[in-house]
Amino acid sequence: MTVKKKNPAWLPMAIDYGPVLVFFLAYRLSRPATTGIGDIVAITQGTGAFMAATLVALIVSKWRMGRISPMLWLSSVLVCGFGALTIIFHDATFVQIKPTVIYLLCGGGLLIGNWRGKPLLKILLADAFVGLDDDGWRILSRNWGWFFLFFAALNEGLRHVYNQANHNFDTWIAMKLYVFMPLSFLFTFGHMPMLMRHGLGQEQDSEEEK
Repeated sequence: MTVKKKNPAWLPMAIDYGPVLVFFLAYRLSRPATTGIGDIVAITQGTGAFMAATLVALIVSKWRMGRISPMLWLSSVLVCGFGALTIIFHDATFVQIKPTVIYLLCGGGLLIGNWRGKPLLKILLADAFVGLDDDGWRILSRNWGWFFLFFAALNEGLRHVYNQANHNFDTWIAMKLYVFMPLSFLFTFGHMPMLMRHGLGQEQDSEEEK
């Protein structure tokens, strides 16, 4: 019997957030000491590194986890599409709009699915939330749907303040690490009491007892 190798707990997080960290580091390393027109060089180089890291994340996901989630596919396609436009036109607006599009599509998809009685997160994350009942999936899908729409609005607000034209694009990148990422973690862990009430892990515990 072949024993399936268990992936480390940090791997999904690295796949999701690793490319963003690469983007941040590549931009900061390429950025000139003074702000100005030279920033676009750093932006395009950071974007190129972002695209390459996203492709690596796809390969690692398939290799180590055996699958590529629909959300990772969507994110990768948009990263490469908007990233290519950023490099071709030397305009950071495209790479800044990309998160808004992802958040709108994910948030809208989750809310519409919930409205139709089909919580999409159950399809996407069933293996990660073993034992969660239907009510739990509906609550989780609804809350994440609204949270993604909030992120879309937040990104648009920050994009209009921190951008290439205002010579403070690096602040917008920093927000991805120091605002969006911590809020995502807090929102995720804030659901744990609700998930436990709706059966998270109970099915797995029953199987272990047998």
